[in-house]
Amino acid sequence: MPIHPTAIVDRTAEISAEATIGPYCIVGPQSFIADGVILDSHINVHGWTSIGRRCHFYSHCSVGTDPQDLKYKGEPTRLEIGEDNIFREFVTLNRGTRGGHGVTIIGNNNYLMSYSHVAHDCSVGSNVIMANAGTLAGHVNVGDHATVGAFSAVHQFCRVGPHSFIGGFSVITRDALPYIKTVGERNHAKIYGINTIGLQRKGFSEQAINELKQVYRLLFRSKMNTGDALAQVKEHQWTAPEVSTLIEFILGSERGFIR
Repeated sequence: MPIHPTAIVDRTAEISAEATIGPYCIVGPQSFIADGVILDSHINVHGWTSIGRRCHFYSHCSVGTDPQDLKYKGEPTRLEIGEDNIFREFVTLNRGTRGGHGVTIIGNNNYLMSYSHVAHDCSVGSNVIMANAGTLAGHVNVGDHATVGAFSAVHQFCRVGPHSFIGGFSVITRDALPYIKTVGERNHAKIYGINTIGLQRKGFSEQAINELKQVYRLLFRSKMNTGDALAQVKEHQWTAPEVSTLIEFILGSERGFIR
């Protein structure tokens, strides 16, 4: 097991023989590190953290730290990380709180760039990109294939829909809709149409993209109120399942959504 002699590993940690623990890393209690995981150097896994196979942590990441929540009183909570994730330099990942079911979850094949932050009780799906210094406050839910632009912040309890694209330097205080580009300043963020190029790159059919564009025009450019627009959308027989995803996301919004 390649553990550098300067690393400090708690005796209760479970580390695969095929993991690599680099110089000056610290692995805390009750941690699990699976096959193929690489901790480059100066990485602190604070404990009560599970890291899936083939994750790569670049230098100075802080993983599984106590939640930054004044209600937290030291109770045991967890951070669960899936497989094939990349965490660049100085990424910070907090554990959950009792009020958030005690766990922060990160899925598979995500790319978190330098200085990204995932706060307590967040749920991040798979194939998500967080650009440099992208920040999630507590209890944020990020859907699969979403992109959070550089220096953007998502307010606590907001949802970021699947395949959504949040532009750089945006402040998201309401839900960010799936498949749609959202860009702007605090309380002034706006949507700018379907993320056509991003969806094409991900292999979405032209039929699905065209139907999403039609729904977008009905919901947000027809000057109808949301209820009337949704009713009209529901009258159509759409073939793309992505339309249902978008409508269900809107209907499930508790904080409202950016438009």
